[in-house]
Amino acid sequence: MSQPNYNPRTRSSEFGGSGGNYPHRKYEEFAHILDFSITGKASTVKKREGIIIQAIGEERLTLLELLGDPKKNFDIGERVYIGREGREKIISVLGRLNFNDLSQSSKNEIPNVIETIININQKRFVDYINNAQPLTPRIHALELIPGIGKTYMKSIITERERRKFEDFNDLQARTGIKELQKLIAKRIVEEISGDTRMNIFVRK
Repeated sequence: MSQPNYNPRTRSSEFGGSGGNYPHRKYEEFAHILDFSITGKASTVKKREGIIIQAIGEERLTLLELLGDPKKNFDIGERVYIGREGREKIISVLGRLNFNDLSQSSKNEIPNVIETIININQKRFVDYINNAQPLTPRIHALELIPGIGKTYMKSIITERERRKFEDFNDLQARTGIKELQKLIAKRIVEEISGDTRMNIFVRK
């Protein structure tokens, strides 16, 4: 199958440009389903009809429109393989979507699906916390995550200098920050919806 008409390239300023680890693949390999229509019409490819799926990529957090195999069943939140070879349920990746292209159901599902992605890729996001640096003399990258003000920021920096955080539980035990996954997910939703001036997790 042909790959979608997008070819995003990694830039050092994205996802951990201040010290984190941004994935270096040009294409998504897995996506999580936000919504789908069994008899849908694609918005990215004219006259394309079938099982039209709205999804979010697991690595680059890209909003995507997919064409599903009519012989398969799909579930909201399901993780599907969309890599270049060996797809089992996805016929093709039709293209990229903007936040405003999403159905209301997709918008409602995004927070939970993103939190699932964060938990699946916990090391990647903890590495970001371990390595994030100041963006300006007054603003630290950590402060862009909702709920992390200067007090928590200083606590994170102090603790990670002693020893890098191993996981979210370790981070919570040493800094007192609860459910950091939800805070990061909230930031990612803000970036996806275009409500931020600067992105730290999502490719523009």
